[in-house]
Amino acid sequence: MSFAEPWWLVLLVLLALVGLRARQRPVRRLPGGNVGVASLDDFDGAASGLRVQAARLLPAISVIACIALVVALARPQAGFEVTERETEGIAIAMVVDVSSSMSAVDLGGEGEADRNRLEVVKETFRDFIAGVGDNLPGRGSDLVSLVTFGRYADTLTPLTLDHEALLQLSASLRPVELPEEDGTAIGDAILAGLDSLTGGEHASPVLILLTDGSHNAGTVEPLVAAEAARALGVRIYAIGAGSRGRVAMPARPGSSDIRMVQVFIDEFTLTRVAEATGGRYFRATDAEGLRAVYEEIDQLEKGRNVARHYQRRVDVYPWFLGLALMLVLARAGLDATVLRIAP
Repeated sequence: MSFAEPWWLVLLVLLALVGLRARQRPVRRLPGGNVGVASLDDFDGAASGLRVQAARLLPAISVIACIALVVALARPQAGFEVTERETEGIAIAMVVDVSSSMSAVDLGGEGEADRNRLEVVKETFRDFIAGVGDNLPGRGSDLVSLVTFGRYADTLTPLTLDHEALLQLSASLRPVELPEEDGTAIGDAILAGLDSLTGGEHASPVLILLTDGSHNAGTVEPLVAAEAARALGVRIYAIGAGSRGRVAMPARPGSSDIRMVQVFIDEFTLTRVAEATGGRYFRATDAEGLRAVYEEIDQLEKGRNVARHYQRRVDVYPWFLGLALMLVLARAGLDATVLRIAP
């Protein structure tokens, strides 16, 4: 307990001095105030009545009332601390390759020959954002944007906390079908991802770049874009998705004719891009490997737990004031009734 105006407590010292002075002052007897009796011997050992014993408490009631009144004047306050713990999310730009090579069917594994790379990527992306199991709890407090790229980079959604709408949009992604839109513009895609992270102060901005090829389109080189990311304080985690060597791929978009195609992921450039920004490069050759990559990124990029402390003070002087008032009224009532002393 604390006091808002503690200087009033000095009155307690004055009350103690007054009480001590009153006890030491001799009793003055008025002329003619004595009652003549033959002898006091008959009163020795006589028991005091209940009213006499109760009357001795009246001064104590007055003292307690005065103490309570002084404490009330000092404004006692009861304080308690409230701690709130909030999760502060981070900002993540998801930059996903949708070039025609993402139609290859090498990530799904045995028994999933009908699922192309992009389908596996979308499923893992959903698990990473929405959460599944203990290893991927989800990014519920994070702002997430989505950028896709082939020959051109497109920002499908800016940073948002509406993850359900984001995932519905990502579920509709398809590999590009028009030859004039095909390609892998990694540098332009990074800049588009950086642009989606601007417009506000975000804790630990991160860009996750997923591609299955090498830079062959666009106007900006990947390393130049990486330098821009480093200047902005954005870490890049690059993921090379796809098996090594020859992979099965539809001969034409939507065709059931499968052909074997040699693929190449420029891991050297992707590694330099990631490391230039303080991030890392990962290689995923199947669905489990891709999931493991997202699990590791999830551990690396955690939002902060922010604790805020509040001190709240509540005035409790009305309780002491009420106690003083009740004691004064009790003393006055007893003096006027059962403990009334006749002159």
